[in-house]
Amino acid sequence: MIHNPQIECMPREEMRKLQSERLIKTVKTCYEKVPFYKRKMDELGVKPEDIRSIDDISKLPFTTKYDLRDEYPFNLQAVPMTDVRRIHASSGTTGKPVVDTYTENDLKNWSEGVARVMAAGDIGPGDIVQVSYGYGLFTGGLGAHEGAAVRGAVQLPTSAGNTEKQIMLMQDFGSTALACTPSYAMRLAEAIHNSDVVSIDNMKLRAGFFGAEPWTEGMRHELEEKLHIKAYDIYGLTEMSGPGVGGECEYQDGTHLWEDMFYPEIINPDTLEPVAPGEFGELVFTSLCKEAMPILRYRTRDLTRLIYEPCRCGRTAVRMDRILGRSDDMLIIRGVNVFPSQIEACLTEFPAFQPYYFITVDRVSNEDTFDLDVELKLPYFSYAPEKQMPFLKPLYDRIVSMVGIKPNIHIQPPMAIERSIGKAKHVLDKRKFKD
Repeated sequence: MIHNPQIECMPREEMRKLQSERLIKTVKTCYEKVPFYKRKMDELGVKPEDIRSIDDISKLPFTTKYDLRDEYPFNLQAVPMTDVRRIHASSGTTGKPVVDTYTENDLKNWSEGVARVMAAGDIGPGDIVQVSYGYGLFTGGLGAHEGAAVRGAVQLPTSAGNTEKQIMLMQDFGSTALACTPSYAMRLAEAIHNSDVVSIDNMKLRAGFFGAEPWTEGMRHELEEKLHIKAYDIYGLTEMSGPGVGGECEYQDGTHLWEDMFYPEIINPDTLEPVAPGEFGELVFTSLCKEAMPILRYRTRDLTRLIYEPCRCGRTAVRMDRILGRSDDMLIIRGVNVFPSQIEACLTEFPAFQPYYFITVDRVSNEDTFDLDVELKLPYFSYAPEKQMPFLKPLYDRIVSMVGIKPNIHIQPPMAIERSIGKAKHVLDKRKFKD
């Protein structure tokens, strides 16, 4: 199902015309209303009249997370507070939180983006969408909530946590869709599987909308099998409003980006130059219709590529390939680039392992160490090393083949690795405390 065929299936020539019109307006607003952007554009010798079409976007300055924190909380705002209707912010675990403010129209556009993703999962009147993202400053809960409302679905605002009650309500209320992080969906699936009280066979779930953290195809297949659903990726970031910047269609062949509202580019993260079409690089977004806090060329640090070939679903909206990882999440171990998502991809290839892991990196005698805690599922687990080896050796060989370095793998008993109700934490880099 397509929520907004006029936009989602718009011919590319018309889309570029719309993008150009919106970019020109956005740049003018940024220059006239946001001192930060006026200063940045003046430094580059760029004036609003130099931006005549979307092809001129490369003339504009980049924006980084550091800029957003330096201008904290409202220095990037382009409207008076009397026009603002809501404030959201990131967790701020590594410093000042990233803040986003919204006018009434911004909230409407945000909900529109989420609704497009939910429509791809055939969500509409009569559906009950269980929203198990956290509610509050985090954009996930209210973003999914309002998107479901636009589709005419029932919103069940369970928020994150209280897993047993979540499962009870899922069964008793007949939830047909689940929206949460993929790691929490896996926790719910695991709890349902281990329950003597409820059964997935007695539930009505048929769709899941998972985002806020990277996840692999292996995890998708496991979630679909355990929860009896079709699992859709929903992509977003606080800096661009929240979830609903894009999402998968029924063919799950890339994430459609709603480029009428968020213009995507791919650049080389080292040279900052555009890459050739279809090549991997860093994803950059420019908001095209945000009123309260418009953002020019925001460097997401997400590493991916764009696919412009037509999709079988009929949408012409550009597709984003799966995110390889974040350039700022990348670990350099013994000179090799390692993404946590690579470890998850390896784990999900082996049915005996749970998709939970924890990486610890340290430096001992001037040499990097790479320790990996993983879990075997209960039927396969044993404390005896000789019984672990038939499972450990194939995983070890696969990681060495994919990543290129040798891990010290430690097999843990089931449930030993901490489960997350929000974004999962997979890495502890002890070297940071020694440098």
